[in-house]
This record gives sequence, structure tokens and C-alpha cells, in this order.
Amino acid sequence: MPDILVANKLHKNFGKLAAVDDLSFEVRKGEILGMMGPNGAGKTTVFNLLTGILKPDAGEIIFKGEDITHESTSKRCHKGLGRTYQFPRPFDRMTVFENLLVAAVHGGGKRERRAQAEIQDILDLIGLSSVKDSLAGGLPLLSRKSLELGKVLATDPTLILLDEVAGGLTEAEAGQMLKIIKEIQKRGITIVWIEHILAMMSEGVDRLLVIAWGRKLNCGVPEEVMNSKEVLECYLGEEEE
Repeated sequence: MPDILVANKLHKNFGKLAAVDDLSFEVRKGEILGMMGPNGAGKTTVFNLLTGILKPDAGEIIFKGEDITHESTSKRCHKGLGRTYQFPRPFDRMTVFENLLVAAVHGGGKRERRAQAEIQDILDLIGLSSVKDSLAGGLPLLSRKSLELGKVLATDPTLILLDEVAGGLTEAEAGQMLKIIKEIQKRGITIVWIEHILAMMSEGVDRLLVIAWGRKLNCGVPEEVMNSKEVLECYLGEEEE
């Protein structure tokens, strides 16, 4: 499969701290690429670089064959690069439907009539049709996370960055979320997914990228990566001689 996104030799420093250090990786069109690493490994910084919230000190980001390294977050969104956040950010005083409508019109640049016609399909996909007229602020965690995902879908993304979308969910709820993510992939949308839950990564992703200290440790088939020497040493510590 061709690469839909390429990060090439990215660097980002905060003072003397190298949060991202010569990091390169590619995302293949249509895949789910998992991203793992210890706390402070640089995962969120990578997402912030990809979406334009932060600018790299060096390196480049290529999306669908185009250099977007210095483009704004809004331009990246309009080109099809979407993102969820670890902590959902709905408009609490708006209904579920209104949240999706705002995302479609202002994030996706759609006319309101077209957006309204498409929102029902998104509601069905994320399992929120029955609560579409409920205020977003009163939703339980799974529904809030599903709405966060729905808002991104309303912008018509070709690639979605998922930031710990299963965090805080029960095992059963995480299973429901995984079904939604797999259905999104079936629709041809590429996904990069940060998660700490090993089971979700082993079951849900096609390839796994592990980073630490802002650098790539390994990338490949999830089981092989999780059992690699460098990854085991990173998570469990150096073995004593």
C-alpha cells in the first residue's frame, strides 16, 4: 500500500529537552498504525506536530504527497487530517446532533443542508442515534468519546489520529470502541492510534510503532514488536548480566 503520511527526521526541543529526536516513520494508506511508548516518550508531541499545533525544529511532514510541515491546523483539517483528544472536548450545552453539525460546517467546510443529511450515518456508526437530541455535557464517558470520534468523522477525514480513545473505558466499552474503529477502517479511512492498553493494540492495529525518548525503537507486526529486545528493555528495564 502507498504511504498516505510520511514523517521525515522530525525534531522538537523544549529548551534542552529533546521531545522528538530524529523521528521518521510512514503510515500506509488504509492501515491502523498503533503508537506506544512510556509516559514522556513524545507521542502527544508527535500528534501535535502532525496536526500543526506545534512546528518542528527540523524535519518534514508529507501528507498525500504534499509537504504540510508549515501549514496551519485548519488547512490540514481541510486536506483530510483529523484528530481526537485524550479528554473529549464536546460543546456541553449543545446537543449531540448540534456538536456534529458544528464540526461538519466549521471543520469540514460543508453547507449545512449537506451536513445534516450526512450526520445520521455518523450517529449510526458511533452508536449515538438514540441520544442525538441530548445535551453533550450529560453523556457518559463512552458516549463522550464516541462523540469526539464522530466530530472528526464529520469533517470527512482521510486520516484520523486517535489519542487514547479507549482510556478510562471498561473492557466491554473498549470492545465497543474497537468495533467502531474497525468499521471506520473498512470505510477506507487510515488511522494512527496512541494507546496504552496492550490488548487493544494487539487486536486492533496492523502495525505497531514504539517510541521512547522521542526516537523510534521498533515498528512492525504487533506481536513481534512487543516481544523485541529493545521494547522489552524499555518497558521492563535492562536485564542484569
